[in-house]
Amino acid sequence: MKFNYSNISKLLAGSLAAAMLVGCSGSTPAGGDTGSDEENTPLVYSTNHFNGKFSPFFSETAYDTDVYSMTAMSLLTSDRQGAIIMNGIEGETIAYNGTDYTYYGPADLKITENSDGTVDYDFKLRDDLVFSDGEKVTADDVIFSMYVLADPTYDGSSSFFALPIVGMDEYRSGMASLSALLVAAGEDNTDFTLWDEDTQKKFWEELKPAGEKFVQDILDYLVAAGYNEESDDISVKMANWGFEVPEGASNFDVFMAMLAAYDYDLNSMTSTEAAGDAFSDIMPTYGDYAKGVQTGESASSIKGITKVSDTEINVKLSTVDATAIYQLGVTIAPLHYYGETAKYDYDNNKFGFDKGDLSHVKSVTTKPMGAGPYKFVKYENGVVYFEANESYFKGAPKTKYVNFIEANEPEFISGVVTGTADISMPSFSGDKVKEIEQSNSNGELTGDKLTTVTNDTLGYGYIGIGADQVNVDGKRDSAESKALRKAFATLFSVYRNVAIDSYYGERASVINYPISNTSWAAPQATDPDYAVAFSKKVDGSEIYTSDMDEEARYAAAKAAALEYFAAAGCTVEDGKVTAAPAGVPTNKEGQIEYEVGIGGSGAGDHPSFMILTLAKEALAEMNVNLIVSDYSDWSEMQNKQKSRQLPMWCMAWSATVDPDMYQIYYSDVANGGKNPGGSNASAYAIQDADLDALIMEARKSLDQNYRKTLYKAALDIVVDWAVEVPVYQRQDCTIFSTERVNMDTVTPDITTFYGWMSEIENIELN
Repeated sequence: MKFNYSNISKLLAGSLAAAMLVGCSGSTPAGGDTGSDEENTPLVYSTNHFNGKFSPFFSETAYDTDVYSMTAMSLLTSDRQGAIIMNGIEGETIAYNGTDYTYYGPADLKITENSDGTVDYDFKLRDDLVFSDGEKVTADDVIFSMYVLADPTYDGSSSFFALPIVGMDEYRSGMASLSALLVAAGEDNTDFTLWDEDTQKKFWEELKPAGEKFVQDILDYLVAAGYNEESDDISVKMANWGFEVPEGASNFDVFMAMLAAYDYDLNSMTSTEAAGDAFSDIMPTYGDYAKGVQTGESASSIKGITKVSDTEINVKLSTVDATAIYQLGVTIAPLHYYGETAKYDYDNNKFGFDKGDLSHVKSVTTKPMGAGPYKFVKYENGVVYFEANESYFKGAPKTKYVNFIEANEPEFISGVVTGTADISMPSFSGDKVKEIEQSNSNGELTGDKLTTVTNDTLGYGYIGIGADQVNVDGKRDSAESKALRKAFATLFSVYRNVAIDSYYGERASVINYPISNTSWAAPQATDPDYAVAFSKKVDGSEIYTSDMDEEARYAAAKAAALEYFAAAGCTVEDGKVTAAPAGVPTNKEGQIEYEVGIGGSGAGDHPSFMILTLAKEALAEMNVNLIVSDYSDWSEMQNKQKSRQLPMWCMAWSATVDPDMYQIYYSDVANGGKNPGGSNASAYAIQDADLDALIMEARKSLDQNYRKTLYKAALDIVVDWAVEVPVYQRQDCTIFSTERVNMDTVTPDITTFYGWMSEIENIELN
């Protein structure tokens, strides 16, 4: 499973100044002590800025998730390779990198595949678990947490409700949020069976100005980005955002047209398309209409979620779903804090809140609480303060206080050097490597000031090619269209080694399949059918030979690209493309012309920038024009890409533990689903029944070896479509203050799936 993390730069803003005043290692600790003795000195982690949604249900950024995770305990845990620990109570010993490690968790899990096709997940909790306030952890807390995520009005990022749990559909049917119903019914509705006339009138009176401002924010953004200079008409402007509206439409007309494209899902549309403030800020009363309204038959409970005892829970799935185990390991949220105990009665189908009303759960979004290693104290002036949870099941943390301080990326390294922070995770670019090395007297990554630990990033960089924009005669799946995209992909591919080596050096490697090397499903060079990406000619023979030097490889790639252009239906004469087939865009000189976007801050600061530069030169020799647009505003490029106004683009995918390919490559999702430009749209525009069948088949098996075979076949299809050129697998780094952090107490063998916070309870300061 992969997600586009290119928009994360939107979240990075503000200043380190305030944090520096209160966040240094000698500052006042969370508990309010003087901080004058070593016992009260906090461990300080410098990170990016928070949104303040520190909730296991509604967190939206990685940085907010880190905050609530400090206070939380998940039902399941994993090892250094991302594998789930099935026997957490007694612990499991698993070797990694030649060392045996024992992993403990709050529960055991037994999975049983039944003869009728259903699958039972039986969880058994430890009987000595308590939350940080001393309340006992029971099966009721787990069930409450699951019901929040399954509620028909749940609008957080979890997709727990999409699992094939027996009875889930029946529970979620027959109910919708009041806002969704009001929007769908329209302003002129006269049926007041489910709400009264005053409620409807008030809603539209509040929605209209909010909707107008929402659209105006988009229009202002487009003007600032330079997209709307050609016309003042709103239809032209919104076309640049990916929506067709009538000429002369009002802002609110546009708002309603956008809603229609999202099947009147107001929450999905406003969270996806926002170009300014969050819609909840534009319309402060929005939350008043979030409550669920029963519209038909709706089950009062989920048959497949059963309380067996105070420490045992059974979850029954109607079919095998290989991804389910990662969704079922929910954060165990305390019912008595996030819910209302008076509203919990398992035997009478009451689960800690009124079905369709998550207002109480949302009321504590900014103040997390759970059974994790630390207790949340407060968040103020850019600092989150934590205090040790003495009752943590793996033992009371060795360091009593921890502070998370907000900072900007440029200050991450200097902050640890000067003592503002003890730990940070800067980007591992060449400039950052030099800064780390220069900070240590030995000129290395680990020395007297800083200790650097690296691991592969859970994700990878790629160059995307939209099949909707780059095709022949509008037929994105034809052999000619694939050949056209392969012409470009072949040239992009040949320049990957020199570009990535130049930008990252040893800190990244070139990859040949659209999957992170961290995944167990990633093809390995030792596999018999492993192939270098786009290294085959039109006839299937190899482009390169082992005795070729770089210049010979470049020449061979150019020759192969010309063959692909010819196979696409282009006229090729004397090493040049002299005419384009139907549907392929050309400029006034008659050259084939496509734009490729890259977020190099307007200065070429991107690992793939050299690839594009060299490919542009090679294509120019063939009489093909590649426009390289280096965007200084990353969000500008992303908005253009998701609205399919950008034929090619350089971005990166962030992956999850399971390699499920549905969210990116399954046909309806790859085409944007029901939502044009929606957050799930990859803009690849793949439509391939064979690929869909492989993706769904891989979801139906728990056999990892079998799934790997299916994913390899699926990856080969993606490569054949030539919509994605895999480029690089980079590294992440964590830096520690050698002077202040006792490195002997830091998690050894840090990996992508097992970071420095995985055993934070053991960390001590010198």
